[in-house]
Amino acid sequence: MKKNLDVCLTPALIPLYNVQDYIVVVIDIFRATSSICYGIENGAEAIIPVSEVEECAAYRDKGLNYLIAAERDGKVVDGFDFGNSPFSYKAEKVAGKTVVLTTTNGTHALHLSRSAKKIVIGSFLNLTALCNWLKTQQENILLVCAGWKNNFNLEDTLFAGAVIEQLKNSGYTLDDPAIAANDLFQIGKNDISQYLSKTSHGERLKKLGIEKDIEFCLQVDMTIAIPVLDGDKLVKLV
Repeated sequence: MKKNLDVCLTPALIPLYNVQDYIVVVIDIFRATSSICYGIENGAEAIIPVSEVEECAAYRDKGLNYLIAAERDGKVVDGFDFGNSPFSYKAEKVAGKTVVLTTTNGTHALHLSRSAKKIVIGSFLNLTALCNWLKTQQENILLVCAGWKNNFNLEDTLFAGAVIEQLKNSGYTLDDPAIAANDLFQIGKNDISQYLSKTSHGERLKKLGIEKDIEFCLQVDMTIAIPVLDGDKLVKLV
């Protein structure tokens, strides 16, 4: 059976796909999915993605040992433990803990994908581990780019192209956005950070003085954990 390998270029386009027919990979390179991959690799028991800041804050009142993390427009929301900088997800901070997280783009894309057969999280940090696992699944795959406020962005699409590069000879039919994403990857692959230095989101983060986050999120194969959505929690795929 021919399987489809498709790319949804922005969450605004998710309604055009029969999400229930796919394994969905949610991609938000700067920075949510990179931080989630790093946190799960570093022993976070679970990361609970929520859409709204208020929803996130409500966990504080549940009296359990949650870390609450909220980011809007690249900044930590006042009153929260941290945002979505990967440096906040080191083992000494998150090991054994449950983090409740809301971000501008990544958690939004994830919630719109909830009817999928399975949702996993992708980043450059776990690229090869993710691709090796996807190759073992006899399912259609939809790579969902979180973009920026429902708009297209370069970094998520380039990562989708990197996944397609590893999977395209494994018997999938690619849609046009998948072909375009892979073409984009061919242009940028020799120096991804140089290619992505022109992105608007990168510029936004630089203005906030967090270039180190950008650099960190573009490291390839630093982790092997694949976060998977289990009920309302992202946990390590076993």
